[in-house]
Amino acid sequence: MEGDCLSCMKYLMFLFNFFIFLGGACLLGLGIWVIVDPTGFREIVAANPLLFTGAYIMLAMGAMLFLLGFLGCCGAIRENKCLLLFFFMFILLIFLAELSAAILAFIFRENLTREFFTKELKKHYQRNNDTDVFSSTWNSVMITFACCGVNGPEDFEATAHGPYSSVEKAMPEACCQRELQSREGMFVNKEACLAGVERFQNRQGCYTVILNSFETYVYLAGALAIGVLAIELFAMIFAMCLFRGIQ
Repeated sequence: MEGDCLSCMKYLMFLFNFFIFLGGACLLGLGIWVIVDPTGFREIVAANPLLFTGAYIMLAMGAMLFLLGFLGCCGAIRENKCLLLFFFMFILLIFLAELSAAILAFIFRENLTREFFTKELKKHYQRNNDTDVFSSTWNSVMITFACCGVNGPEDFEATAHGPYSSVEKAMPEACCQRELQSREGMFVNKEACLAGVERFQNRQGCYTVILNSFETYVYLAGALAIGVLAIELFAMIFAMCLFRGIQ
């Protein structure tokens, strides 16, 4: 009976580590995509040090989980106590790091409010100055998502930097409608847009557009994170039980 229990524990351990292996592969792939993606998302990440750091953390965590899942599978099948102990210690460290990251994200969630982004936009945005990373990033966001400002065109009434005309103060070029939502896309009617004709302008704020676009993915990411934590917890339990059962 004890041998059957140990054998069952070994295959359960292998199963959970296989899921960790797959999860690590997904995180690794996602991290690589965020960093090398050519559609403009890379610019958004690079402009924000927190997002830039987060992308590399995700890449490192994915690589580590990928490796540990592989080691855990080998340790379970070969019944190697050294590999199992190594696996348990590192999974524990990763589990604690992920919990800490989740707690910090919850504590600092107020930095992602509409008011925070509006304040930063009005303070730092320099319109068509593509040498400024902040402005270039905002222009890429507005073009890609066909939106304007955080709340709408009214956000730019107090963002004048340099000798602009009163018309240009009211509407940056990035808020004008394009036939294709990219920097290479032709304007539908740039002159009419800058002159204040609303049907040639993107009137919706980026905060709402992006929130609606990513709402499903945020819940999916949250569910995935909870699932990963649960899998890691069970994997640690099985690793310790198998470690103690191996003679």
